[in-house]
Amino acid sequence: MSASFASALNAAREASGAQHYPQGALYVVATPIGNLADITLRALHVLQTVDAIACEDTRHTQSLLRAYGIDRSGSAWLAVHQHNEAQAAQQVVERLQQGQRIAYVSDAGTPGVSDPGARLVAAVRAAGLRSIPLPGASSVTAALSVAGAVAGKTETGGFLFAGFLPTKALERSTAVQHLAQEPRCVAVLEAPHRIRDLAEALGTLGVRQVTLARELTKQFEEIVTLQAQALAGWLAENEQRARGEFVVLLHPLQAAPADDGQGLRVLRLLLGELPVKTAVKLAAEITGGSRNVLYEQALQLKRGDGADGED
Repeated sequence: MSASFASALNAAREASGAQHYPQGALYVVATPIGNLADITLRALHVLQTVDAIACEDTRHTQSLLRAYGIDRSGSAWLAVHQHNEAQAAQQVVERLQQGQRIAYVSDAGTPGVSDPGARLVAAVRAAGLRSIPLPGASSVTAALSVAGAVAGKTETGGFLFAGFLPTKALERSTAVQHLAQEPRCVAVLEAPHRIRDLAEALGTLGVRQVTLARELTKQFEEIVTLQAQALAGWLAENEQRARGEFVVLLHPLQAAPADDGQGLRVLRLLLGELPVKTAVKLAAEITGGSRNVLYEQALQLKRGDGADGED
């Protein structure tokens, strides 16, 4: 433990020690997603004082806590992961009913969103017990905060969290085409061994802007915004770019400029005779409309006709 974390433990006791921590409650604690400094003072205090800590991987979490100078005994640890979540949740409920305070952490970030923990919290709530959130690091909100992809108070405001898409190619492709119709920003998570497959699937979205955020908060953090059709090529340029956990943000669909619908009418006529890219280019020149918007409209029209939109 470094001297800076020793100071943090002292600050945690001073800032959080006087607060109220109910018995018989589950404390859902966010932990860093890479940078150890991204821990809250309240999290440090709770992890020192609760009766038990439930977590995905006890060895991983023990190592994390030791970095802060927190060393809990073996009896304080409960393994709660995707393979035993239902059974382990009942054990947690029983201990809470005895008046214990239990913290739950995932391997990184905020539990219960894309990591195990949702079933545990549901079981606690079903038993009439309390779950208390300790907010902190989240890869999704970290990426959203710097991507400029969440619109204001408009029809495309807010964002949709889609989590991990299906791993099978056909199901993933279907999911991407479904999300292509979503006008708001869409947040997707992906693992390094599947990011190239996801990039290929997203390539069908053409010029729609996509932000890739990898290794967030770590030394080799990288955040880039590209057209969807350029993602696969960008990853292929450097094998290092496929490493790390990813947050992928589909930017909102661009709204068509307010007009009398001339651009769409011209586009429909041209698509009957010409390839998509040529039709879009001519429609933009004729009407003065946005080429990006017209391209997205062309893809939607092609999908509606049962075509593949690749011509």
